[in-house]
Amino acid sequence: MVRINGEQKDIAGRNLYDYLTEEGYELNRVVVELNLDIIPKDELKAITIKDEDEIEVLRFVGGG
Repeated sequence: MVRINGEQKDIAGRNLYDYLTEEGYELNRVVVELNLDIIPKDELKAITIKDEDEIEVLRFVGGG
């Protein structure tokens, strides 16, 4: 199991970039943290999600 934004999900073995795009995240508007490390956007396609990974996806929201 993998923890994403506090929720347990059974997605180990999936590609991180593919998962994020399938879930509808706008990759130009998020920051991805994997096991307490910020992942550069150009590295997302190279990462395979592993069992017990902890992922946080932070969305940027405009306002004023």
